[in-house]
Amino acid sequence: MSDIKTIWVFNQFAGHPESGWGERHFYFAKYWQKAGYRVVIFSGSYNHMFRQLPTTSGTFTHEVVKEIEFCWVKVPTYQPQSIKRFWSMWVFAWRLLWIPTEYGSPNSIIVSSVPIFPILTAILLRFKNSGIKVFFEIRDIWPLSLIYLANLSKWHPAVLFLGWFEQLGYRRANAVISLLPNARGHIEAVAGKKIDFHYIPNGIDASLLVPESIEEDIRQKIPANKFIIGYTGTMGLANALETLLEAASLLQKYENIHFLLVGDGYLKSRLIEMAGSATNVTFIPKIRKNQVQHLLQMVDVCFVGRNDSPLFKHGVSANKYFDYMLAAKPVLDANNLIKDPVELSGCGIIVKPDSAKAVAEGVLKFYNMPEEERAAMGKLGLTYVKEKHSIQNLASAYLKVLTDSAI
Repeated sequence: MSDIKTIWVFNQFAGHPESGWGERHFYFAKYWQKAGYRVVIFSGSYNHMFRQLPTTSGTFTHEVVKEIEFCWVKVPTYQPQSIKRFWSMWVFAWRLLWIPTEYGSPNSIIVSSVPIFPILTAILLRFKNSGIKVFFEIRDIWPLSLIYLANLSKWHPAVLFLGWFEQLGYRRANAVISLLPNARGHIEAVAGKKIDFHYIPNGIDASLLVPESIEEDIRQKIPANKFIIGYTGTMGLANALETLLEAASLLQKYENIHFLLVGDGYLKSRLIEMAGSATNVTFIPKIRKNQVQHLLQMVDVCFVGRNDSPLFKHGVSANKYFDYMLAAKPVLDANNLIKDPVELSGCGIIVKPDSAKAVAEGVLKFYNMPEEERAAMGKLGLTYVKEKHSIQNLASAYLKVLTDSAI
């Protein structure tokens, strides 16, 4: 074991600001390095959500991005909803068993799921070196997501296969870290025992963002003098954007209300088709992280939503919450009461999920609300995100878990 304190992060979908996706560990690493640690983020060479893919050569490609070390592991390309995506995850986990010696030996390995397979890799590496501590980070609960979002049976082979890795990780990790505040009950039920559980959500740090204006051609697509309901982020199954578009359809007679959807994702083409020729909906491609705050200044109310599914009772921690709150914007939140940041801060209105009527009513409530009242809600969110979701504070809490957990 090297005398240098080293943290390895196994996260196939980790990125950095230029990647346009998965910056959680990049920002944590900034503060971990200041605390004297060497941090290496092992990520995949291909990610369908990346705006900019890394340039790679061979199985392992070392790159330093703004003082943070990345090791890009060569993985097959895939379509988002193809079985090849799971094959890519398996290749990533297998290749991590053969990390070159130039990366040294870690004190701690963080395995961030999904993908879930590298938890076995980390445990095998610990078997070879008993001084390594393994931490299992749960961003999404798998295979529970397959059961509730893909409607698979709990006896489906894929669910059983992934469930074996899930239980292994919960039982064998030195500690389990989750972005989901209410996940402990599920994790301990699967593990069959009490576990060392820590809630460390996503966050944001304005000091690490370099403000950047959006391009003029994008600005021109945003209607002027309209009351704009904005969404920024992934256009995927869990974001309830179908409901938002249905609400837009119900509100077409309100000429001053407009819906702006910013981002990419495997459902975008379907959503565009669903919107059809609607004149009160605009789609804009994904923008850079540092441009989000500038764009949000052109929005009156931000939208975040989830489907009406038991999956989300464990909590959520989407980055879009913190982008919205940092911009001091009020939030229309289509969710069950799951103690999410909107509910806890009071920065918005919570409406019933999977209900276009409820979303439309929420939009009208904001539309008819005095501007001062909307601004007051936005300020509550800004105060909350600075106090509760500072990346610096979360990075310090994370580091305490890594150092305090028993071997």
